[in-house]
Amino acid sequence: MAGFKIPTFQERADQAQARREKALKKLAAKKPMDPEEVARRKAAQEKRDAAAAEKSAARKAAIAEAKAEKEEKQAAANVPEPTEAERKAARDAKYAARKKRKKG
Repeated sequence: MAGFKIPTFQERADQAQARREKALKKLAAKKPMDPEEVARRKAAQEKRDAAAAEKSAARKAAIAEAKAEKEEKQAAANVPEPTEAERKAARDAKYAARKKRKKG
């Protein structure tokens, strides 16, 4: 039994060329698609695209509705942002409580 022979670059290039030619011949031998079948597939694709667009629009509307509802809740709560002085006082109180716990 003969051992494995490493093909040369030229042999590999020839094999690749032969495969390309074989694929092109196979493609050329393929019969063209029936125009009715092409039209049917195109109609089916358009139907799928329309359904996807409708689904996307419904999802976007739901997101917008949820966002509006969230904004309404925030407006109803009407909790004002704390001022800089209020934030500083809260932070100082937190630090003072922690310092008291560490001493105590």
